[in-house]
Amino acid sequence: MSTTAGGAGAEAHEAFQSLTPDQLTEILALLPGADSVELKLTVPDTHRRSVVHGLGMDLMDGQLRQVVFFDTPELTLNKAGVVVRARRVQRKPGDSVVKLRPVVPDQLPPSLRKSPEFGVEVDAMPGGFVCSGRMKHPADDALLKQVFLGQRPVHKLFSKEQRALYEAHAPEGIALDDLSVLGPINVLKLKFEPEGYPRRMVAEAWFYPDGSLILELSTKCAPGETFQVVAESRAFLGSKGVDLGAPQQTKTKTALEFFAAELAGAASS
Repeated sequence: MSTTAGGAGAEAHEAFQSLTPDQLTEILALLPGADSVELKLTVPDTHRRSVVHGLGMDLMDGQLRQVVFFDTPELTLNKAGVVVRARRVQRKPGDSVVKLRPVVPDQLPPSLRKSPEFGVEVDAMPGGFVCSGRMKHPADDALLKQVFLGQRPVHKLFSKEQRALYEAHAPEGIALDDLSVLGPINVLKLKFEPEGYPRRMVAEAWFYPDGSLILELSTKCAPGETFQVVAESRAFLGSKGVDLGAPQQTKTKTALEFFAAELAGAASS
């Protein structure tokens, strides 16, 4: 990969063909301050079976998870760039997360960047990207289940450091224990290595309560590898018949809007 500014710009333009020049400039500025990059692609409903078959995915090797978000019925946190969630994992401890997005890595406090539980990641998908800062903490499954069921207060899932991050960025007057439980969403996560692709890939199937489903493919890489991995991934997925130009869905946005609408419906009935 070229190390010159012109070479990097040309390589970026080729790898991120669907981004505007301004977006390319922005992502080039963000990457040096990120800890990792996750490349994502959602698969249209009409292509799902062929993609699963073409990539050699065995769903029986997947791991079940449950994801819950915490927000107000009006999604006040999400509108302010704060995402609060917790996750149960089959046969393993789960975790809780406070996420800020978007962030500019160079503008984050050094003390926050030094925390072993905090990381900065660029999520990129066809046509867009977002840089986020995430603080993750392990959580006991029994406690997770109790909070999901409303039997324990929400703040019990979060460490002192997470609570401080939340209080610094959440809209004033909204405490963790004021938040509604949005979920759970049942998720099947599969890690696999497709034949002919040099990296591990992850597939996540999010099953929404109305019967809809989002299938997302992703892979992670170091920031310095981004353009090479994007180019390799585009070529590989394209050769397998994956529609790289299909409209993209976001798992979190879909989940938040679904459960917020459900809360609104319950309140009006």
